[in-house]
Amino acid sequence: MAKRISFVIIALLVLFTSSFGQVLAKNNVKSINEKFGLPIVVYGGSLTDDQKQEVKNHLDVSEEEQVEEVTVTGADLVKYIQGEDRNAIMYSSAKITRQEESKGLIVKLVTPENITEVTESMYSNALITAGVEGATVEVASPLPVTGHSALTGIYKAYDVSGEELDKERMEVANEELTIASEIAENADIDPEKVSELLTEIKKEISEQNPVTREEVQQIVEDKLKQLKIELSEEDRQLLIDLFEKIRSLNINFDNVRQQLEDLQDTISTKIDEIIENEGFWQKVKNFFQSIIDFFKGLFK
Repeated sequence: MAKRISFVIIALLVLFTSSFGQVLAKNNVKSINEKFGLPIVVYGGSLTDDQKQEVKNHLDVSEEEQVEEVTVTGADLVKYIQGEDRNAIMYSSAKITRQEESKGLIVKLVTPENITEVTESMYSNALITAGVEGATVEVASPLPVTGHSALTGIYKAYDVSGEELDKERMEVANEELTIASEIAENADIDPEKVSELLTEIKKEISEQNPVTREEVQQIVEDKLKQLKIELSEEDRQLLIDLFEKIRSLNINFDNVRQQLEDLQDTISTKIDEIIENEGFWQKVKNFFQSIIDFFKGLFK
């Protein structure tokens, strides 16, 4: 009798294990999105074969995974952005997975240590300007780069997928990315603070739309004061000219408002984390300074 019970228990365990394994296998299968097609991986044209493989590893692209692979070069930079240099070096790479607009725009820096100037929120802001909606964008590089060329790769991915982005919007988005990184460097401001400024201005323009050039200038001045950001007169003018172009673009500001609100929430969370970290390290610095002051007092 005991042997029969043991046999039944073992049989049930085998059946359960087999069924459970099948469920796990089914859940791990990546199905093809028939509406949006395969994810597109865009490799920088300057990558060596070894660097390309490294990027594949970073972007979690296995040999078995079904993706569409393309390469972006200086010729593409000239195609999508007027006045750019076709001899530009392209290392930044990206994986673009299109999805329903309701899921929003998600940008991930897979190798943040190698993207030295452009942050996730800077990419998000520029892509909103360019007209990208409903996508997960992952950016990687095998060596330290500024990260600007990834934007051209994303444009090419949309072109390859059959969705043509507006050329004027792409050019202004590229200019926005450049100005954002320049202001962060020139004014020695945390890049997230610059992203917050751009998002706030863009959101205010979308809420007041339509706006005049004078109103754009006033919005820029108000947001600088509100966020307590000091800029040179030259950088202020760069911002005003940029947003004058943005307000003139063929953008449905009602559509982008939710994207801007989501981005605003993300940036606020990141800034809170930065402030919290700065507070922690300030406490550590104060602690060690108190020890140094104590021993100085003893020797005196």
